[in-house]
Amino acid sequence: MKECPSCLSKVKGQFPADLQGPLQYGNGLKAYVINLLVCQMVALNRVQKCVTSMIGQTLSEASILKYVIRLHQALADWEADAINQLLKSPALNVDETSLRVDKTNHWIHVYAAGDVTLKRLHRKRGLEAINTIDIIPRYSGVIIHDCWASYLSYDHCGHALCGSHLLRELTFIVDSNGYAWA
Repeated sequence: MKECPSCLSKVKGQFPADLQGPLQYGNGLKAYVINLLVCQMVALNRVQKCVTSMIGQTLSEASILKYVIRLHQALADWEADAINQLLKSPALNVDETSLRVDKTNHWIHVYAAGDVTLKRLHRKRGLEAINTIDIIPRYSGVIIHDCWASYLSYDHCGHALCGSHLLRELTFIVDSNGYAWA
């Protein structure tokens, strides 16, 4: 609201229809917050403290998480296209790695071919997760992976072992047992 110094009438501006509330942050700040949370894996409370120290305002956890949800929704078409590209590729690299979420172990399942990489978080590591994510069950090319039994249980596709995983195993054999053949 603004009061005119000449006639003393009060004028109230209209709030833009595309903004959801009276306090808005720019796309730059939203991108920074998403980068810290998703790419850098900084804890939510640390992101809050960092933003507070930068702009002097505290963002609620709900606001911060809403940024991530909106990004997730905006990437839905990209994700569907990425899955289609992965399913059509002749070779698909797959792996998984653990990640702590709320003090419990979860797994990031990674699918990569060419310049497309897709990561999916799941509470489980095994067949339940692979079937829920539903990429390998629909894939007909060659999956490149470590010697993990869950991958080998899919006989509708070809299999190749990852050279980096094999080298790591051979290095362990040399280091732990001193076997020169490895």
